[in-house]
Amino acid sequence: MIKKYFYFIIFLITFGVDAQSENPLLVEDVETQRRWVDSIYNRMTLKEKVGQLFMVNVSSSNSQKETDKIKRLIEEFMIGGVIFSKGGPKRQVKLNNEYQKLSKIPLLIGIDAEWGLGMRLDSTQAFPWNMTLGAIQDDHLIEETGRQVARHCKRMGVHINFAPVVDINTNPKNPIIGNRSFGEDEKKVAQKALAFMKGMQREGILSAAKHFPGHGDTDTDSHNTLPTINFDAKRIDSIELYPYKKLINEGLSSIMVAHLNVPSLEYRSDYPSSVSKKIVSGVLKDSLKFEGLIFTDALNMKGASDFKAPGDIDLAAFLAGNDVLLMSEDVPLASQKIVSAYYSGALTEERLSYSVRKILFAKYKAGLNAYQPVETDFLYEELNSVKNKVLLHDLVENSLTVIKNERATLPIKNLDLKKIAYVSLGDDSGEAFYEELSKYTQVEWVKANQLGEMVEQLKNYNYVIVGFHKSNDSPWAEYKFKDKELVWLYEIARLNTTVLSVFSRPYAMLDMLTTTNFEGIVMSYQNSKVAQEKTAQLLFGALEAKGKLPVSVGEEFPAGTGHHTRTLNRLSYGLPESVGMNSYKLNRIDSIVDFALKEKMTPGVQLIVARKGKVVFNKNYGYHTYSKFRKVKGSDVYDLASLTKILATLPLTIELKDKGIISLNTKVGKMLPSFKGSNKENITIRSMLSHYAKLKAWIPFYLQTMDSVTRRPDKKYYRNSRSKDFNIEVTNNLYFRSDMKDSLLLRIRDSELRDRLKYKYSDLPYYLLKAYIEDHYSNTLHKLTQQHFYKPLGANNTSYLPLTRFKKRRIVPTEYDKIFRDEVVHGYVHDQGAAMLGGIAGHAGLFANANDVTKIMQMYLNKGYYGGKQYFREETLDEFNTCHYCHRNVRRGIGFDKPQLGDVGPTCGCISMTSFGHSGFTGTFTWADPEQEIIYVFLSNRTFPNAANRKLISHDIRSEIQRLIYEAIDY
Repeated sequence: MIKKYFYFIIFLITFGVDAQSENPLLVEDVETQRRWVDSIYNRMTLKEKVGQLFMVNVSSSNSQKETDKIKRLIEEFMIGGVIFSKGGPKRQVKLNNEYQKLSKIPLLIGIDAEWGLGMRLDSTQAFPWNMTLGAIQDDHLIEETGRQVARHCKRMGVHINFAPVVDINTNPKNPIIGNRSFGEDEKKVAQKALAFMKGMQREGILSAAKHFPGHGDTDTDSHNTLPTINFDAKRIDSIELYPYKKLINEGLSSIMVAHLNVPSLEYRSDYPSSVSKKIVSGVLKDSLKFEGLIFTDALNMKGASDFKAPGDIDLAAFLAGNDVLLMSEDVPLASQKIVSAYYSGALTEERLSYSVRKILFAKYKAGLNAYQPVETDFLYEELNSVKNKVLLHDLVENSLTVIKNERATLPIKNLDLKKIAYVSLGDDSGEAFYEELSKYTQVEWVKANQLGEMVEQLKNYNYVIVGFHKSNDSPWAEYKFKDKELVWLYEIARLNTTVLSVFSRPYAMLDMLTTTNFEGIVMSYQNSKVAQEKTAQLLFGALEAKGKLPVSVGEEFPAGTGHHTRTLNRLSYGLPESVGMNSYKLNRIDSIVDFALKEKMTPGVQLIVARKGKVVFNKNYGYHTYSKFRKVKGSDVYDLASLTKILATLPLTIELKDKGIISLNTKVGKMLPSFKGSNKENITIRSMLSHYAKLKAWIPFYLQTMDSVTRRPDKKYYRNSRSKDFNIEVTNNLYFRSDMKDSLLLRIRDSELRDRLKYKYSDLPYYLLKAYIEDHYSNTLHKLTQQHFYKPLGANNTSYLPLTRFKKRRIVPTEYDKIFRDEVVHGYVHDQGAAMLGGIAGHAGLFANANDVTKIMQMYLNKGYYGGKQYFREETLDEFNTCHYCHRNVRRGIGFDKPQLGDVGPTCGCISMTSFGHSGFTGTFTWADPEQEIIYVFLSNRTFPNAANRKLISHDIRSEIQRLIYEAIDY
């Protein structure tokens, strides 16, 4: 009885049950657990006891013939457990349930899921490899990874995960550990492994540290041969065994013993550690005082199977002190050998009882005393929750490591001075990296077959980003530079400011002879899509660099190297849950947009939602036109119509105010001398940009230029080809008279004011501001906006005169204009007045994609700051974002639209009064809310093919989407 109770005390120590555990076993339950173990053990035959020692391997992807073999082992040899390998979740759960139903004693189910179920199963989450996690400085993230992996295991009916790997990877040539190790420093490895272990065990999943006594400093693979560890016992104790000591003290569940030749611990030559009593019992049990479960590594590996025949190796391993014989090559033969040893006296009842009781205690700990079949409903959904993705993003963000940053090259600043090229090396895709880089500014992917050709092309650039992309399929994939790639790399770095991003294990850089000419080097560790995206965000200052090298890369970059970089408050891109929003609720937007497309309210839509500086919803819907020939892409540009007011004219006006050149009280007569003596002379910037100045809404300038008989553009004002006298391009076959541009301004000057002073939205103030700004700078709005804002912002998809900058297929058509131009308006401004100004106006004419609009709105939310540059002072912006005439029932700010003061207005009515934005005639809308830090951008061409189509407006689609955005805020 004393001996039986002793086994239970061992169990408590082994599985970390303590008062501080999240799910501590109650003291009064001790006797219940002991009775359960006794009740099982006392009814078992010798063959059943021996059967508990075996955990056999099966893949759910195997044929039925193969999977049925396990059923025989369960029924005839009463095996204790199954370790699942490759396959799919539902197939595995089905087999799991079948096997458990057949087993008299519930099976202990294991899996090798070091970086999550994705290591073994399709359609499941894979987290970063340990080498990547080793770069992370926040161990709470490592613990959370262990917890998430454990939750997935539990959902699959798995009880033990053979993780964490605690090998110290001090040998860069190690063919089997490498990326599976947390690093080369034993203290750091112990720290990370402990966090991962705690995460798993707190969720009720047993852990298994491996590969004892240490597989890190080897250059051969124990799957194929017997590696030798040629260090003395003192070195092994201080380095290789360090993590085991730490984890054992914290309640480590189990340890897996590797197949290694360790002469300093086992004097017999080429004697595997897995069958060495000196190592398993002497070192692990006696010296380290480990009382948890001890697993052999797979007994079908060459490191073990070449040593003894099947059956003999199993018996030798058990006699050495192992409890569980993993992946035996021949269970029937091994069972027979162990039974024979029992009857011959070579194996005692006490020795057998010791291991079998530990196994049964582990099964109780795993909940097998109250076994329930695994539910298959919603399996994929629960294994692939958004929470997994958020954690994955956090892990990658925190791992990225800047190991070189000469002259603070990173993050990339002053985009207006940069001409950036991207060069891809390696044998895997860099597409996701390039697409993410292109969200920040114009980046050209330079490709060439010959080095000379590459060098010649790169002469046109002053900044080169090189991505070295290697396969992310497995941690053992080829990771090195080819000799040719190194030659190219040195030559590229010699000619240009160069940043190298390594999407491979750090050891890839050991082949580099020099890094002298590289201004920046970023270690991204893996070539996953997320790693590529996050690295691009880091390069442009949307994310900080926080990681540190877990291993040394030569003398230049020792372990621990990592330069911290700060953000430049540029937009980042991620998941809604990372900023307190709900993905599922946000996705309800899809149904509203789909309804709008189905009802032909617009042919297509670009839609972005950002919060707290992060774009979390970015989708493109539908087509350019109802012919459905060209799908909407994120790089396509729309006619923004009146968004031009707050995205082009207004920032230039705020800038002038910030410099003290104008004030909100500056009058039109002072700005434009030709307006002195007119009825508009004393109108202030404040009143006219608040739409509280008695100005008419608009003037249909084009009507007076139409032939009254033909109802077509009058030849007195227009020609079909450009000439000196007709050089204002309305379309590619319609040119307005050169001397008529000023006539529009004169018509505004001479127009009557409205009778009553009340709120009336008007385009006319922006004609006046355009004239003033262009005269002040002696330059056009087109060039000024590029120089002052769009180029430094990286808004390279924003421009007047889009046909001069973008291919026509990227420009979304606006309308089939049957009244004025008698053609499809495609690449030219829709607004007639802006068209008569040559496409450059203060109130219309700007084209952009949703991503660029979001950048400008984020600059506003940042109080004038973006990308390391302060465009204007915070207090100046606040003055423009103020409703100066609210007491007169005028909701507008200075240029900005504001939320409605009553029931009707431009928004959902569910946003803060500090919010601001604008809408455009063509079906565009953008809004920013400082209190919730939300930006919403909706771009469409609802005017195609007919501007009379007002269904988008009458159904209030844009406001309804805004309502859903706010309902998606969780906190």
